[in-house]
Amino acid sequence: MFNFNSGFNSSLVGTMAERTPHEQVEAVDSEGSPPSDPKEDMISCVTAMETALLPCLPARELQAIDRSPHPSHQIDVERHARDFMEAAKKLQFYFIGLQREDKPTRAETLNKEIAAMEEELKEKDALIEKYDKLIQGWRKDLQEQLEKHKTELEKV
Repeated sequence: MFNFNSGFNSSLVGTMAERTPHEQVEAVDSEGSPPSDPKEDMISCVTAMETALLPCLPARELQAIDRSPHPSHQIDVERHARDFMEAAKKLQFYFIGLQREDKPTRAETLNKEIAAMEEELKEKDALIEKYDKLIQGWRKDLQEQLEKHKTELEKV
């Protein structure tokens, strides 16, 4: 059969393994076409994978090529396999990029809102307690003044 790694750019594989997934997506974007609609990019990757793989699929042709003394047939299969693997890699990086997007789920959004509301409620409870103590102090002061006025009125 054929070896997927033969003829494949091993320096690219080495550098890709050392990068973070986000850097890998950026690297593929910079190597490929200019950034466009992500859906179109995905469709073009799938189309490229299909185009590269279709010549390799018929079993009878593959068996004939394997027995063929011409090395060009083997090179064609390897080229198609390499094209397929490159398109598959781009598609994989596209999906990794989608996973990396910081889109919080509805549950996460609701949890954040609940936490914010609970914090706001704690602050308001603290304010209510503070002003309740202040009002009680005023009542005490007013009660003392009322008692003073009553005693002064009784003296008169």
